[in-house]
Amino acid sequence: MVGGSEEQAETQLEEQTELQGRLEAAAELISTAGPLAVLTGAGISTDSGIPDFRGPQGVWTLNPEAERASNIDVYMAEPEVRKANWRVMAGGLWDGVEPNVGHHALVELDRRGGLDTLVTQNVDGLHLMAGTDPGRIVEVHGTVRRSMCLGCGEQNDIEVVLERVRSGDEDPRCTRPACGGLLKRATVSFGQALFPGDMERVDEVARRCDLLLAVGSTLSVYPVAAMVPVAVRHGAAVVVVNGSPTEMDHLADVVVRGSISDVLPAVLGLAADV
Repeated sequence: MVGGSEEQAETQLEEQTELQGRLEAAAELISTAGPLAVLTGAGISTDSGIPDFRGPQGVWTLNPEAERASNIDVYMAEPEVRKANWRVMAGGLWDGVEPNVGHHALVELDRRGGLDTLVTQNVDGLHLMAGTDPGRIVEVHGTVRRSMCLGCGEQNDIEVVLERVRSGDEDPRCTRPACGGLLKRATVSFGQALFPGDMERVDEVARRCDLLLAVGSTLSVYPVAAMVPVAVRHGAAVVVVNGSPTEMDHLADVVVRGSISDVLPAVLGLAADV
């Protein structure tokens, strides 16, 4: 038993030493970089109580029907899918969800002048809530904080629609004269085009950044994941911070594995001290 305990302690020490080395290597790259771009995925929000989608315990992994309901054709064709969606939203799905230390670490990076652009695949709006400059954020998959009309494209604060749902409007439609289009969250569903101009901006950022920091993303969803190879082709360094392997680890200069709420503040804190 003693021998086993010693071996376990040795292994833990080796792992801690390796992690510290990766943290310091990532911090060194970040501290010396010019324009710095950040790409975030679902993993940064899990500590805010929002499950990811494609992980082992992800929403769509455990419930394939939920993924089907995220298809725009299904949403438009099936009133019951729309009604269920609005019921869940009106029931307080996002109530009490707050930014975590990972989001706040990126706010601090922005305040230090180290952030060029933050591209997020998340629809939770937590980067804005945390205080990152809105002008630096690209929400490529939209946001649950707003509604949009599938007819005329008008967007509004989601609470305006949710109040209608709570008052009995099960399948709300646009109230603009001569429109009456279906309403949905201002998120990009499967089969739905990305918002105009967003990917052009993402591509420009990938081409000009000196370093790309990818946080909490499996880097498997295109076209956003293409940021990594585009950035590499244009000479940028890449740092990946995630709890599990990603599809772009082989292109990264440094990969740091661990809890994002622990690792990201540590990396950015070290970078500030370099």
